[in-house]
This record gives sequence, C-alpha cells and structure tokens, in this order.
Amino acid sequence: MPVLVASDLDRTLIYSAAALALTMPDARAPRLLCVEVHESRPLSYMTETAAQLLTDLGDAAVFVPTTTRTRKQYERINLPGPAPRYAICANGGHLLVDGVSDPDWNARVMARLAEQCAPLEEIRDHLMASADPLWVRKHRIAEDLFAYLVVERELLPEEWVKELAVWAENRGWTVSLQGRKIYAVPKPLTKSAAMHEVARRTGADLTLAAGDSLLDADLLLAADKGWRPGHGELADADWTAPAISALPERGVLAGERILREFLRATRTDAPL
Repeated sequence: MPVLVASDLDRTLIYSAAALALTMPDARAPRLLCVEVHESRPLSYMTETAAQLLTDLGDAAVFVPTTTRTRKQYERINLPGPAPRYAICANGGHLLVDGVSDPDWNARVMARLAEQCAPLEEIRDHLMASADPLWVRKHRIAEDLFAYLVVERELLPEEWVKELAVWAENRGWTVSLQGRKIYAVPKPLTKSAAMHEVARRTGADLTLAAGDSLLDADLLLAADKGWRPGHGELADADWTAPAISALPERGVLAGERILREFLRATRTDAPL
C-alpha cells in the first residue's frame, strides 16, 4: 500500500530569501536551488540537499504539495523530482489531478461552505471597512474561497488581528497571520479533507504531513504522523499533539530536516 505525504510548501519546504534564516558564516551556507520565479525574479528556494531528498521521496511515496496558494500561484513553483499526480491548492478548495482542478471536488467544497459559515462577501466587506490603509498594501480574494491582506508587518496593530480573529470565529472563519499576509479562511475549507480524499483515491494506508501555520494544524492532526518546524505560527504558540514532532530547525534547514523525516518514515532503509 502506498504512503501519502501531504506537505505545506511556503516556509515548510520552500523559502523566500527573507525566510531562509541562514545563521551560519557565509562560507558554510548551504547551496540553494531556486524553485520559483515570479516576474522574472527568483522568489523561493530550497537547499540542494533538500531537492535531492524530495526527488527520492517522490520515488518512494505519493507526494502531494498542499498549499493555501491559489492555482496560479502554485503553478509558478517548479519542484524537483517526479511531477506530483495530485496537488492541493487554495487550502483544500481545489484538488488538482495531473494539473487540472477536479470540478466535482470544488463543487462539494463550495456547497459545504455555503451551508456552514458566513459568506465571503461579509468577510471581504469587514476587512475593507476595518483595515487601515496606513498598513494595508493589498486586498485580495483567492479563488472565490477566502480573503487575505498584504500588510506592512511592522505597522500592523496586534490588537486589530486579535479582534479580527474573534469576529471571524463567530462567523465560522479562521484568521492566520503568515509573514506579511493576513488570511481569513472558512473553517470548513481544510487541507485535511482534501488529503483524506487523495488517500481514498490512492489507497494509502499511511499518511504523513508537515506545516508551519495555523492553517496547517488540521492537516497535521489528520495525518498518522506530522512534523512542524521551529518557526511559524505553530512554533510561536508552542503547539503540538501526540503524533506531531516539533523540530528545532528554523528556516530553509527545517525544510531539509522535514524531508529527511518523511523519507525515514516512508522507508526505514532510506539513505539519509
């Protein structure tokens, strides 16, 4: 039976230049591979060692990139190794099969959201009315599923984020602050539901997962075993659970460690 590995991407397996957290002397820094280009500029990286580990993992398991990114944002990423058959985008709103969104899955998700939480328009209007242009740089709607703001983090009032979280909670939504982005996501829109669907389709009898943010918590809890890096919302909250390993590594080296753990759990004789 196959092993399914569902992993978050940003700040879990791939890292922007600002998130690399390279603390060693320059001469000892790991070699990096660019895995995303946007507007003709390099945007995201992993170590060359991580790239080889991911290639090995793609041969040993069903690797499923699992991201809050929209489909368009995900398509900018060029991961090493075999092309994944499945990918989860928009926090579970889109299940890609050979690069194409499964319309039946998306329709099921949209129906569930309509039944269980406040409409996106209400959330969008509240964000527009309450966010201060002093620190908001962009308002975005992602795939008609959720909303997010791009902000100047140093100017962002902490109290505003807390108040938004309480307001959203009462309407069936979750708020997550990741770097310069504040996400408002419906609670029924989950990566875990999409992971379970891929496990059903592939017949996987073991599921592994990794992630760094609040939006990854349901994915980690749903997997048989999970890992979180030493940075991010979950680490800041000292969040853990019985089947979750909290790793000490931070930045791009955490991505390398996570891939080693995936391989170790997938095949005990993996060359690490």
